[in-house]
Amino acid sequence: MALPGSRRRRATALTAGLALTATLGFLPAGSASAADATEAAAAVPAVTDGPKLSYVVNVKNGYGNAKAAKKAIAAAGGTIVIAYDQIGVIVVHSQNPAFAQTVRKGKGVQSAGASRTAPIAPALDTAIDSERPLTAAEAKESAEVAGDGQDPLEPLQWSLPAIKADQAHERTLGSKKVTVAVIDTGVDDTHPDLAPNFDVRSSANCVTGKPDTTPGSWRPGPTESDHGTHVAGTVAAAKNGVGVTGVAPGVKVSGIKVSNPDGFFYTESVVCGFVWAAENGAQITNNSYYIDPWLFNCKDDPDQGALVEAVTRATRYAERRGTVNVAAAGNSRMDLASDSLTDTTSPNDTTPGTRVINPSECLDIPTQLPGVVTVSSLGAKGLKSSFSNYGNGVVDISAPGGDATRFQAPEGPAVDGRILSTLPGGKYGYKAGTSMASPHVAGVAALIKSKYPWAPPSVVKAVLAGQADNRACTNPYDYNNDGVVDAVCEGDTRKNGFYGEGVTDALDAVRR
Repeated sequence: MALPGSRRRRATALTAGLALTATLGFLPAGSASAADATEAAAAVPAVTDGPKLSYVVNVKNGYGNAKAAKKAIAAAGGTIVIAYDQIGVIVVHSQNPAFAQTVRKGKGVQSAGASRTAPIAPALDTAIDSERPLTAAEAKESAEVAGDGQDPLEPLQWSLPAIKADQAHERTLGSKKVTVAVIDTGVDDTHPDLAPNFDVRSSANCVTGKPDTTPGSWRPGPTESDHGTHVAGTVAAAKNGVGVTGVAPGVKVSGIKVSNPDGFFYTESVVCGFVWAAENGAQITNNSYYIDPWLFNCKDDPDQGALVEAVTRATRYAERRGTVNVAAAGNSRMDLASDSLTDTTSPNDTTPGTRVINPSECLDIPTQLPGVVTVSSLGAKGLKSSFSNYGNGVVDISAPGGDATRFQAPEGPAVDGRILSTLPGGKYGYKAGTSMASPHVAGVAALIKSKYPWAPPSVVKAVLAGQADNRACTNPYDYNNDGVVDAVCEGDTRKNGFYGEGVTDALDAVRR
């Protein structure tokens, strides 16, 4: 993913967490009473001297545990920001350095962990992949060669014919009854290519962990990343005679902002994003990021394990309510199915260290969570992108995410090996990353949902896999032709570590 604030903008599938519903003892959404909040506030210790951190507290299933957990939070010196009683996850702030250790012993608490290692307001993390604006000359030349029915910049979008989206558009542009939520850095809904399809009702700012629906709160600030706006254009830029065309230009797109001003995606924000999307009309979510500050969250670590559990509950809740979650596999060139990996970037909000992790226990979230569709990236020549993570049994499907033009150059009239899409302020630009691949798949999923509005997530995902074009392993894989094998693809033509079930095919998706 071309990411701000994280290395992929980030990706894929894991072990079971609790299937949490109200019947297991959790209260319905919004059931926390004023009396509960007052009682909790009164119990907070008068003096705390540590840095202010954010935590997630996961409630045990069973009646009465939510109330007991809230009392334990207050006794440990925590202040509740919001309680997602529908999934048993509570977002808490505390300045008690021993808060997590203390609250884990509390009645009703299953697990708890800090969502960050730095006090609120970490330093900026940078995008991994290069980007550049569209030039006036390119725009002019593209408009001159655009055919009938094409938007003026569509000739530069080599990724659309690569997945037969241009042919799919002759049959359908998708339904206005389908919304894809872009959980990301924010979306500029005033962009002329996004405004016609923007769904205000499904949009919010979740950066604090609590949804804010103030008009425009979902937009990126003037110094914040343009990543989410680029992703949104790939999904659903309108086919309106302006600029570019999205994979599903007739569906709705919403913006759920979960990245803070410094570019970090923290657990409480992402939990908020999934719950908000599920409860406010989104049938698909796109997730082109990983959750900071850990590139991988290890389940045997009490803090990181709690983060995995909280986000697992949120993604499963969304899927139970009918939402298909699509995520980027990541840009670290790693084999996520290997026996061990070395992480040198975590925690990225303070001082990173080096650790060797077991990928079966340490997960890249949300992409490796159960039920999430993990997407690897292809370049313009149809080969795995140089930066893309991979892994047999981990990657579900592949799609164009671009690559350096010197590695995989497109055929004319396209001139850049990266993906062209929308940028804030009515602009356009190129980015590359698995972040750019994921919204291609989210767009195809939206076309499937448009064709089969009755289909639950399991059916949409089955069609998504079934329509993919088989792609054999690329071995030997030497993306820069220096004589050194850069990665090894395992699996067969039907399913493998580079391309999963194959390359997403928008035309097959709408004519099945």
